[in-house]
Amino acid sequence: MPGPPVPWKTRTSWRAKLHKPSRPKLVPISDGMAKRLGHGLMLIPTALQVDAMIRKIPRGDISTLAQIRQRLARWHRVEVTCPLVTGIFLRIVAEAAEEDLLANRPDPTPYWRVVGEDGRLNAKFPGGVEAQARRLKEEGHRVKDGKVLPGMNLASGPTAVSEIGAM
Repeated sequence: MPGPPVPWKTRTSWRAKLHKPSRPKLVPISDGMAKRLGHGLMLIPTALQVDAMIRKIPRGDISTLAQIRQRLARWHRVEVTCPLVTGIFLRIVAEAAEEDLLANRPDPTPYWRVVGEDGRLNAKFPGGVEAQARRLKEEGHRVKDGKVLPGMNLASGPTAVSEIGAM
């Protein structure tokens, strides 16, 4: 198990990083990446696009980063979304949401609803797995040993891995 999260020191706020002007890019998948990702076009999303997808996950549901990447790829009609950039932007979204919570801003992005493929919680999120577990439990999920347990959400019925593409 990794040690406690190290607080990031940054001169630029996470909110400023989230809102840094940028445009999505469509790039050909290189031969080196084609073995893992396939051939075609890859989306390099913006941080705000990742934020928008996370905001679509309803309270009581969870989603994976892979599902978010698939939705973004479908939205742009490409084969895949860059996993590295999407992961970096997930971290920026989470840190910006924490800034919002500390500043008592309404409607923070519910980044804690994003879990690993196997339900594993994200140690790199603000507050580590403990804070993510607490927030998920507040929404009715069962969490044990750093993972969301499949089955019933105590608040709303079966625990869903949200199909955010249907929204």
